[in-house]
Amino acid sequence: MIVCIAEKPSVARDIARIIGANTTHDGYIEGNGYQVTWTYGHLCTLKEPNDYTSMWKSWNLSSLPMIPPRFGIKLIEQDSIKRQFAVIEKLMKQAERIVNCGDAGQEGELIQRWVMQKAGATCPVSRLWISSMTDDAIREGFANLKDQADYQPLYMAGLSRAIGDWLLGMNATRLYTLKYGQNRQVLSIGRVQTPTLALIVNRQKEIENFKPEPYWVLATIYRDTTFTATKGKFTNEEEGKQAFSTIEGKTFTVTSVQKKNGTEQPPQLYDLTSLQVDCNRKFGFSAEMTLNLIQALYERKYTTYPRVDTQYLSDDIYPKCPATLNGLYQTQFAGVAPYADFIKPIGGKTLKKSKRVFDSAKVTDHHAIIPTGVVPQNLSDAERKVFDLIARRFIGVFLPDCKFSTTTVTGQVDDIDFKATGKEILDPGWRVVRDTKKEVVDDEEKKNDDEERTLPTFVKGETGEHQPTLTEKWTTPPNWYNEASLLRAMETAGKFVEDETLRAAMKENGIGRPSSRASIIETLFKRHYIKRDRKRLVATPTGIELIDLIHEELLKSPELTGIWEKKLRDIEHQKYDATQFIDELKQQVTDIVNEVMHDITNRRVTVLTDAELKKVKSPKAETASKPKAAKAKTTKAKAKQQALTPDDSIIGHPCPLCGKGHIVKGKTAYGCSDYQHCQWRLPFKA
Repeated sequence: MIVCIAEKPSVARDIARIIGANTTHDGYIEGNGYQVTWTYGHLCTLKEPNDYTSMWKSWNLSSLPMIPPRFGIKLIEQDSIKRQFAVIEKLMKQAERIVNCGDAGQEGELIQRWVMQKAGATCPVSRLWISSMTDDAIREGFANLKDQADYQPLYMAGLSRAIGDWLLGMNATRLYTLKYGQNRQVLSIGRVQTPTLALIVNRQKEIENFKPEPYWVLATIYRDTTFTATKGKFTNEEEGKQAFSTIEGKTFTVTSVQKKNGTEQPPQLYDLTSLQVDCNRKFGFSAEMTLNLIQALYERKYTTYPRVDTQYLSDDIYPKCPATLNGLYQTQFAGVAPYADFIKPIGGKTLKKSKRVFDSAKVTDHHAIIPTGVVPQNLSDAERKVFDLIARRFIGVFLPDCKFSTTTVTGQVDDIDFKATGKEILDPGWRVVRDTKKEVVDDEEKKNDDEERTLPTFVKGETGEHQPTLTEKWTTPPNWYNEASLLRAMETAGKFVEDETLRAAMKENGIGRPSSRASIIETLFKRHYIKRDRKRLVATPTGIELIDLIHEELLKSPELTGIWEKKLRDIEHQKYDATQFIDELKQQVTDIVNEVMHDITNRRVTVLTDAELKKVKSPKAETASKPKAAKAKTTKAKAKQQALTPDDSIIGHPCPLCGKGHIVKGKTAYGCSDYQHCQWRLPFKA
């Protein structure tokens, strides 16, 4: 009898149906020469300290560091797990062959290997390795079963990760709790958790210590278009006023008009992190919520394997893409086919094949997240939103590049140069799939849309009157982390990287795995190290003090943690030795224990209860605030506004509310040029 073991009952039922096992027993399904059983995720775990020696049962500094001579595993203490394991053990001892049908990733490999080890399985083992749960994928996978030995490096990487987390977590948590925790609460320290907390704390301190400084921007309005001085910012108001007086009353001359056509490629396909980032930006979903939603879509056969860190497809996926697009063409939500109009123009034609999409060299175990072509049914609202992002991104990579024209107009007054730029979309190409009905404003896309303004037609050499302005502005602190930006920071070990290609290259040194980052963030909430303030992630006093008292960079440095992650990836790809990784970590843990033991300071951490945490006020965005306009100005502004006629004659005049910006013309009203800080507006005449 061949025993197949899946990671959960629902997956086992799908596999059993495909391979012809249809008789249900307690804990397994049998038929056609197969017995299909399942785990519930982790059934086994690494032994706890007291399982090795009674000396490690009680927490005391003298027992540290705890380094077992050999690591062992045990069953998790739950009755349901013990019952299911008894079934698995009995089946495996009688099996001719075992097929490991666990989740096709590092964690899935570890879960099933531990169960087989604990059950004492000795028969040959094959591996089912598939990227989607569709019936065709399961059939193809069983027709091409792999030898489990092929996945030994994957298992060694997962085992090294688990042992590394045990060594650091168990020792550092006891060490810091006993040394600094005031006997009130466990101070949890983790290999990924602590550097992630450090990212949030360091950013928060940067914001709180930020002191806004004024600067002045010289601009002028010519033919209802704002031209900004190319000289840059003036840090001194007198210099700005001097430049203003130089151009006041003089003629504006257009010195050049340049038009340049360009193209914009479609965005790359989703990996898990980029999907979590977009779902947080567009819908406000947490990273954990997005992971749960995409996992559900995968298990219902609508999307491919989600826990991936590549944005590429292997070349063998290309012939299957027309069928996938056909499935999307037939998809309907509430009687509407949202993708049909996008797919029609490319239907029946040879699909575009780009190296930014299809590159087998960039794919290891799994490819990017894409639809399977199975028409989705009965999706929840949240599931539909996630599926919609994936579907639109997939369709977009086969559509033409977006074509646009960039116009740059330069002008001069006296010897001061000015510039205005505009962007006009000539052919939207792939941009037709961008969803314009978003529940939460996507700041990044809004910024791009704002830049896409069409300028009037200017001619080199033309001259005319203009209205110069000198606007006072203030430097702003870095943005608070939200879940989207924190995920990006974890992906690049805290380095701010906008360039998509460079960011992809840095993924090897990111902190945490794509599949674990959501749970790491949730752990920080549960430990009361951080809390949510609207979309911002704010460190609590406990979180801040914990990072402050950790002097050992190995525990809190994102860069060093990124190096560990790189070594774990290298173990998976047989470029680094697992034993060496564990030995290095043992030495590092020993050094950390010795360092903290010799700390003679009286440092302590404030530990907060749930009730106390609720009373903690969130920090303000700027502790050193800039001067505010007096309330008296409001009354004067109203009087000035009443005296204004809502027509183009007021363009360029000083703003009646703040006095710093100037009046510009919008789509429905006149407003202040410094709209980010001043909300004054005057509607057009009805």
